[in-house]
Amino acid sequence: MPRYLRNLIIALVILGVLFGLDFVFQGRLINPYYTRILMLCGISITLAVSLNLINGFTGQFSIGHAGFMAVGAYSSAYFSVNYGMNLATSLGGGKLGWIVALALATVVGAVAAGIAGLAVGIPSLRLRGDYLAIVTLGFGQIIVVFLNNIEAVGGARGYSGIPIVKSFFWIFLVAVLTIVIVYNIVNSAFGRALISIREDELAAEAMGVNTTRYKVMAFVISSAMAGAGGVLLAHFDGYLNPKSFEFIKSFEILIMIILGGLGSIVGSILGAIVLTILPEGLRGFAEYRMVIYSLLLIILMITRPQGLLGSTTAFKGLRRRIRRLTEGPSGTASSPTQSETRVGGETPR
Repeated sequence: MPRYLRNLIIALVILGVLFGLDFVFQGRLINPYYTRILMLCGISITLAVSLNLINGFTGQFSIGHAGFMAVGAYSSAYFSVNYGMNLATSLGGGKLGWIVALALATVVGAVAAGIAGLAVGIPSLRLRGDYLAIVTLGFGQIIVVFLNNIEAVGGARGYSGIPIVKSFFWIFLVAVLTIVIVYNIVNSAFGRALISIREDELAAEAMGVNTTRYKVMAFVISSAMAGAGGVLLAHFDGYLNPKSFEFIKSFEILIMIILGGLGSIVGSILGAIVLTILPEGLRGFAEYRMVIYSLLLIILMITRPQGLLGSTTAFKGLRRRIRRLTEGPSGTASSPTQSETRVGGETPR
């Protein structure tokens, strides 16, 4: 079977599954509370996977993701309130009209966030390590200050009147597209250049990789996908407040990818789901909820610092010691296998 035909069949199957699940949730066949949590998981997946592109695969320490999310959320909300609803009405006001309006709002939010990522990335991605983290954190706070003082989007009171579109299909379609885009980037020549920058930026430069260009491109793509996540959030409850995008939100997304494992797409998905469901699951503990939540994160980071699906390098030494014990004291071990002679996951040349 040709590859393009196989990919088309997979895409149609995914669309069919999403459409069927959307029908189930819209029909309230499942408790609306669980439906809400599941949709929030979808938004978190988009945010976590997009941040992992720059932090996990490119090796840059960005902690201003909530700022790009805010740009996408507010720009799309402004478009929907002032133009999107009129567009949907002119198209008949039916489901098709709202789909077109929401699609355009998503594009507006993603493009606006991508432009913001470009504006921040060009000057700041020449920096490295903690300096880059400080710049991105400052950008996120600047966005919050601006939003608090722009009356056109409600200022500190927040922005209301946004059309509410709680669509399982749309939320998880964006999440799936984000996963597919990041997966294809990572498994391309562009992705190999990003990984080389993460492993050793000086060596990558010496081999002719334009590190600044690649980092800026990854930053813009990551920012655009964060903006798409912001669009989903804006239309989920129909209300936005600048306080929702302060640095705590950036740290929350950062914890998701650290929990799941930096450089792991599946880990980002798992981390997003766990950190979205866990606070809700602990609501029964009332005032001790956040204490238990924090303790669980601390214990996990101590026992599994590489994340749930991160590298297993930390356990290689333990496996070797167990193997030596099982071989006995006679020292009759066979010659090392290829997997044992690997250093850092790669076979020496």
